[in-house]
Amino acid sequence: MPVTVLIVDDDVSFRSLAARLVRANGLAVVGEAGDAAEGAAAARRLRPDAALIDVRLPDGDGIALASELAALPWSPRVVVISSNAQFARVALPGPNGTHIPFVAKDDLPHSPLRQLLDART
Repeated sequence: MPVTVLIVDDDVSFRSLAARLVRANGLAVVGEAGDAAEGAAAARRLRPDAALIDVRLPDGDGIALASELAALPWSPRVVVISSNAQFARVALPGPNGTHIPFVAKDDLPHSPLRQLLDART
């Protein structure tokens, strides 16, 4: 059974691209959301193994959402994405002293998504 992924980004065309990349890495997209509220609700409803979350969402902070989802009882893996590569230089706090990985959107096609998102490793 493939690892399931939720994609949260307000740009519909980017979500489509991200979904294709996720699937190309042998993972399954179980849902998409356009803002933080939809993302939080979808995560609780769908219980994905992992989530790909944009830093800037129209109704909230993607980093806060990433931390919230990473702390859910089933501990989904979370990767934060942004078109602003400056976030790569910042250690993004996760639950229990962990760090949430960051990938610049331009680097997403070349990133090791399977290693970043595979919750079974």
